[in-house]
Amino acid sequence: MFEVTRSCYYAQRLRRRTPDVERLRLRSRVSELFTQSRSAAGSRSILSLMLEDGEQLGRFKVRSLMRELDLVSKQPGSHAYKRATVERPDIPNILNREFDVPAPNQVWCGDITYIWAQGKWHYLAVVLDLCTRRVVGWALSEKPDADLVIKALDMAYEQRGRPQGLLFHSDQGSQYASRLFRQRLWRYRMRQSMSRRGNCWDNAPMERVFRSLKTEWIPTTGYRTTQEAQRDISHFLMHRYNWVRPHQFNGGLAPKKNLTSCPGLVDHYTLFFRSCHF
Repeated sequence: MFEVTRSCYYAQRLRRRTPDVERLRLRSRVSELFTQSRSAAGSRSILSLMLEDGEQLGRFKVRSLMRELDLVSKQPGSHAYKRATVERPDIPNILNREFDVPAPNQVWCGDITYIWAQGKWHYLAVVLDLCTRRVVGWALSEKPDADLVIKALDMAYEQRGRPQGLLFHSDQGSQYASRLFRQRLWRYRMRQSMSRRGNCWDNAPMERVFRSLKTEWIPTTGYRTTQEAQRDISHFLMHRYNWVRPHQFNGGLAPKKNLTSCPGLVDHYTLFFRSCHF
């Protein structure tokens, strides 16, 4: 009645009885990677991770497997930001959105965000190397003062071999404009650059780190204790973000795996996290 040949009918019945072992294996791996990302990885990220494992497949197959498993990435949608043009006369916007840096320890970015832990707000300062978008320093405190950003800068300075002559870029926050922080930059022989007032696009790579941290990793209810927040944020910034999470800027590689742009960098953090098991 349906003009289906006898051989096709029995072949289809046979396929229904025989499970596709290879597809089940791929589905299991996709589900595992999605769970490790805390439901944040999309088809691009999962594809990059599977290609690193030696799997031979395309993005459309990954999307099909995710659809079969009902996996939906929790990445947020677009947001409208206001534009501003006011610079500080004493600290101009030297970087001027030149985010493509050819070598490490030439341009660092810094910013502060807030984290809910132990029933109150805590504040996180991060330092990012623009070469491969690698996190090189961070600090967590109950007070958003100048000491917080100085601690993050000190960590980056010591762990990266005390570089000199680099450019440090941030927004116009009072912590980065404080005398204590500017004195520390002068001691380290670093130049300072600041975004235009209220213009997040001038520090977009740093904003992207916080977006990934908050939407992909931090629990929606925050952390029960400060120690839990310290451990979990440290694991994300220094391990997952630097070593595992694919980044479009690096062609689908994690910052520490992009050795073509910044080769030969092995610091104390690298040796430390190689010896740790989370």
